[in-house]
Amino acid sequence: MLCNVLLRRPRRLGVILFALVTHPVFAASPPAGSAPPTAPGDWSEVEAPVPGPPRVIGPFDGGCIAGAERLPEEGIGYQAVDLERNRHYGHPSLLDYVERLGERVNQAGFGPILVGDMAQPRGGPMPYGHVSHQTGLDVDIWFRLDLPFLERSEREDLEQPILVDPRTNRLDERWTDEHAELIRLAADDPRVARIFVDSAVKRDLCEREWDDRSWLRLIRPWHSHDEHLHIRLRCPPDQPECIDQPPPPPGDGCQALAPTPRPDVYPSPSRSLPPACRAILQQ
Repeated sequence: MLCNVLLRRPRRLGVILFALVTHPVFAASPPAGSAPPTAPGDWSEVEAPVPGPPRVIGPFDGGCIAGAERLPEEGIGYQAVDLERNRHYGHPSLLDYVERLGERVNQAGFGPILVGDMAQPRGGPMPYGHVSHQTGLDVDIWFRLDLPFLERSEREDLEQPILVDPRTNRLDERWTDEHAELIRLAADDPRVARIFVDSAVKRDLCEREWDDRSWLRLIRPWHSHDEHLHIRLRCPPDQPECIDQPPPPPGDGCQALAPTPRPDVYPSPSRSLPPACRAILQQ
């Protein structure tokens, strides 16, 4: 059966998955005075961040970052994967968030978690994989919890199991209480703005008994998140050029959950960037 097969998404071709958040419900307003678009390939060719203090500019799907830091490749309760993509950069707050999450997962007795894409060294649009992840405040955490700590050379092109049966829109037998607890731990941080998951994952969380259900408001159903959760942090308070999304609607968001199938065609990054981003790219 399809739900029992490890399904693999292509990793490096430019035609693959341009995931996330061009729907107006999620999109931020474009900054005034935006510069003409730069090609995503321009940003992916930059190998190092701009030195200096962190500076987050623009919205999650049309911005950049100076002073980004690189996540250590492994730590307590986590290991970074797909290291050759050079996408494990972010604002120091994001690095601290990932490290604290790894520690909490380790204390809970499961893991390590696999840390996927964060941002490129200077943020900006990626040539494949995402529309967002441009400001160093987004991180993907895989749902795979079955691997031990691996050598760095073993962390390339790992399989990502899709845990939702597209015929039933239900989670398969590989979904566990630990997956649900991982999401709860991920949401239990005041820096979190949203966490994107498949609607089947959201439905499972809604059907469970929780002493505190307030964090469910942060869990937002979105397509192509049936094998990882996407965590987005709020703009840090000392970053006036950073543009936040509006807060999620009131309530736990557990009513009328429609399926979120993967689209046939994914959008590519197209938003114009703030003029300051062009200067950061050219430094």
